[in-house]
Amino acid sequence: MIRAWNTAPDVGSHNPSRMPRFIAEVSSNHARDLSRALAFVDAAADAKCDAVKFQLFRIERMFAPEILARSEKHRARKEWELPREHLAPIAEHCRRRGIAFSCTPFYLEAVAELLPFVDFYKIASYELLVAPLLRACAATGLPVVLSTGMATMAEITAAAGILKGAGASDITLLHCVSAYPTPAEEANLAAIDSIRTETGCAVGWSDHTRRPAVIERAVHRWGAGVIEFHLDLDRHGAEYAAGHCWLPEEIAPVIARIRESFSADGTGFKEPQPSEAEDREWRADPADGMRPLRHVRARWENAA
Repeated sequence: MIRAWNTAPDVGSHNPSRMPRFIAEVSSNHARDLSRALAFVDAAADAKCDAVKFQLFRIERMFAPEILARSEKHRARKEWELPREHLAPIAEHCRRRGIAFSCTPFYLEAVAELLPFVDFYKIASYELLVAPLLRACAATGLPVVLSTGMATMAEITAAAGILKGAGASDITLLHCVSAYPTPAEEANLAAIDSIRTETGCAVGWSDHTRRPAVIERAVHRWGAGVIEFHLDLDRHGAEYAAGHCWLPEEIAPVIARIRESFSADGTGFKEPQPSEAEDREWRADPADGMRPLRHVRARWENAA
């Protein structure tokens, strides 16, 4: 395992010089196929993501009995469950590829089941109100990432307080809108700053818009320290049809563009760059305002 996922340097502040972390959310697009799950790890690593995330749920522990009794749609999600025996090989493949492994626990016992494998926990928006789950994740000492879709600010600050009170020291809250897909005009990215101010936590953006401009705005204007997005490999994943999942060839250039933009920041110390060295000699000489500098002209004269 990597066990290196850390957002603490950004806690409580907007740090525009720090590269955001990228999390590829597999959701239920793995089709319970281990080879496909490992292909997601490869796709995330190849796209230069920092982490890949799966989900560990059992529909009998997620939906109330009266829902399952009357809804074939919800019963069908049994085929979306990630087999527990896949956790170890997925974690090992993540280690080989140098990418962090995370998984969302949807029932209390899943926290312990995931502990030997994950580098951090991700808690879904729908479980934000479940205090025992928050406390269990926090008590492990691992970093916790919590999505905040549908939540009020009061609910978010309460959840952050529960995590802190239970021992979590590395918390990232993800602003998101739990609509699949989310209209860009409803992204409300300014809430990133509001959540940061109210909670003192690091804040990121969990994307459901599938719009490059929205992700880039979240990073460059609002200082999102983490970007999570839903990934599919080939349009055949169970959740792709909903319209919120990115394909590898769509998200990779977005990540590359953001990474390139951060590489342009430099150190901030003003000095000539290596690519300018030759042109420095061709500046106008202060004695007469003519180019190049006089010692360069002398070399030309002597050469003649």
